[in-house]
Parts: sequence; structure tokens; C-alpha cells
Amino acid sequence: MPATVSIGDFSRATHLSVKTLRYYHRVGLLEPADVDAHSNYRRYTVEQIPTAQIIRRFRELDMPVDEIQKVLATPDVGVRNELIGRHLARLEEGLARTQAAVESLHNLLRPAAQPPIHRRRVEATAVAAITETLDIADALPWFQGALGELRATVNAQKLTVTGPAGGVFADELFTDERGQATIFLPCTGEVRRVGRVASLTIPAIELAVIEHTGPLTHIDSAYAALATYVSRHALAVDGPLREYYPVSILDTPDESLWRTEIGWPIFNTTA
Repeated sequence: MPATVSIGDFSRATHLSVKTLRYYHRVGLLEPADVDAHSNYRRYTVEQIPTAQIIRRFRELDMPVDEIQKVLATPDVGVRNELIGRHLARLEEGLARTQAAVESLHNLLRPAAQPPIHRRRVEATAVAAITETLDIADALPWFQGALGELRATVNAQKLTVTGPAGGVFADELFTDERGQATIFLPCTGEVRRVGRVASLTIPAIELAVIEHTGPLTHIDSAYAALATYVSRHALAVDGPLREYYPVSILDTPDESLWRTEIGWPIFNTTA
């Protein structure tokens, strides 16, 4: 018969508290080898110590209990590796978000020199465009997918690109976290509707413009600087915000090289 130890000794051996071991028993993650029918006292075998150590390592990496159960239960090495790989991917994604947040905080504590803000009149432009109503949380992946679809469609139809890609974003996308967004690519020639891509004319507008360099996740500081400028000069008018992308994912996967021009609608101040 395998040697058994008390729940207290098992706790000391595995660095899992008695409370935690009782919880793991209750949810079926790590059941004791024996439970006294009268005292409900639990005993474990020494052979269960490696399993307990594996569980503790996974929990230290924030793997959910139900996923640990699946990892321990499956005899298929491929399935087990896939489960662990998916959790590692989530950890890496969380680490990237944390690093981005830390970088943003450092930027707030040590603000760089503000990029210059200038005024620009943009004439009406014929474009290939994708327009959808979406949640702000989905904006970045939607934006990247729309850009790729536009480029592929324009190339397939042998149209000539005449300027950088851009976007038009309804106020509701920011104020209500859901609203209309349009991503466009200026081009010459007739745009034949394919999938989400359609022909559109972006209207003429007068803008106050600031350029942001780097990942789009850090663009809020540029928006704040532009809003401050427009407010101080009493220039703001109603209308959707615009962005232009002189260097984007269409040009390079290196986010540090991306350049985004943010345009805020203002009064017409040109002669």
C-alpha cells in the first residue's frame, strides 16, 4: 500500500495551504488518496506530491483551475501542449499590455517635447473605403484588417494609390464606445465594390493636425495635445475626427516607425 501523509504534512511538503488543498479536493482537481468516513480527515500519498507541485506552478502562472484539470486529465501530449501554449500566449499578451502601460506612465512622468500643430485644408478625395459601426475595443484589429483588405482590393483592381490611407471616426466611437468608422485609401480609377470595399468621396475639410510617431496604443497623448490647442484657440467645429497614415502597417511591421497624423475639424481660416 502506498505510503500516506496527513493533510498537514502534505501541505508542508507542497507549499499548498490546507485551505487550498480542501478547495482542490472539492472541485476535483487534487483528490486525497483517503478520506476518513467518520472524521473527514484527508490523507495523501507521497506519489501525489509531484502533481501538487505542477498544480502550484500552473496556479502561480494564473492558469484557471478548469484548464489545469484538462491538462492533468488528458493523456494526449499534443492536446496538453496546446492547452499550455494557449495559456502562455495569454501571459505574453498580458505582459505586452503591462509593458505598454509602464511605458505610457513613464512618458506621462517625463513628457517629451510636443510635436508641432499646424492647420491644413484637405480637398475632397475619391477613395476606396470600408465603413462599419463597431465597438472601440475592437477598433485596432478592425483597423488593421480593413487596411489590408483595402490594399489587396486596390491592387487586384489595378488602381493607382494617390495618397496615404486615412480614417474618419464618428464622435460616438469615443463618447459612447461604439460608433461609425471609415478606413479609406485614396486612388484613381473606378472602384468596383468587392466584399466590404466600396467607392466613396471623403469631403473637403479644414483641420488642425498633429503627428504621432509610434504604436497606435500610445496615441492618446497626441489627441490630448491637439484637443488642448483647438480649445485654447476656439477653433473647434462639429464633425468627425480624421487620421492619416503616412507610415503604417501597410509599409512596415515595425510599430516604432509608424507615423499617424490626427486631424481635428476647425473653422476655415484660409484666405
